[in-house]
Amino acid sequence: MSQDRQLQLVTSVMISAGFEVSEKFTLRPRSFDLIARNNGTLLVIKVVTHIDSVSEEAAFDLDVISQHLGGVPLIVGERAREAELERGAVYVRYGIYAISIATLYDYFVEKIPPLVYASPGGLYVNINGNALRELRERRSMSLGDMGQVLGVSRRTISKYESGMGTTLDVAIRIEEYFNTGVVESIDIVRRKPAESGQEEPKKRQGPGIPIDFFEQLGIQLQTLRGAPFQALLTFDKHTILTGYGPAQKVVKRAALISNLSKIAKKHAMCIITDYHHEKKIGRTLVIGEDRFHHIADGFELLDMLGD
Repeated sequence: MSQDRQLQLVTSVMISAGFEVSEKFTLRPRSFDLIARNNGTLLVIKVVTHIDSVSEEAAFDLDVISQHLGGVPLIVGERAREAELERGAVYVRYGIYAISIATLYDYFVEKIPPLVYASPGGLYVNINGNALRELRERRSMSLGDMGQVLGVSRRTISKYESGMGTTLDVAIRIEEYFNTGVVESIDIVRRKPAESGQEEPKKRQGPGIPIDFFEQLGIQLQTLRGAPFQALLTFDKHTILTGYGPAQKVVKRAALISNLSKIAKKHAMCIITDYHHEKKIGRTLVIGEDRFHHIADGFELLDMLGD
């Protein structure tokens, strides 16, 4: 399936689920493809054919953007290595959940959460450890007794009761033995901690972006590589999606940045290096770099940005 077709299907699923979805953009490379909001849930979505094609740097940008926007990063794809993504299964790429379009539909439209996650060696599920312990103790079974029933060690049973995941086969045997469910579903919109052992890439300096001036205004800056905007600014609990560069490169992005900021409920700005005035394109403040350098502080900037 082409990526355009994938993106169309993902957009259709999110609209069917009641989400407002951002406009399509064709920049390459790009760390995300769309954002979608429904009530208090904001998703920053990357659509790919192979989830393995998402690099560590792209995942870092996706995660940083999601954190600044108060959202959840999500990768939607078709394949992992040489196999298709299983429906109802969750995969992880650099600490970010990755799922198929079918799983996306099931979760957001049909309200059916996935139960299975992929890990080296196969597919696994999470066991409700407290429920398993109660079921075992209700039958006056020791850890060893339970281990004999399942064909595992008592130490393994103890780990299950402490929250360790298990294979589908073992989970089925547990549920058949007790005739009740003990498998916990996976909440896609709950952030997944980064994988252990992964080092966070260092923050990068954006080419030409006046970092020192932002710091003088008390504004924090995070530069990006593959987003429609070159940086995310933070001041007084406000986030500003910010483009930077010459007019030919940046102005054409102003409308898209405006659309993204509307859905994300954030501010939008483009600083133009070869422009000497200021105007609005949609929600985006377009301002010349010379004019920008005359701003007294972050509060004056917020006043200029408006609602």
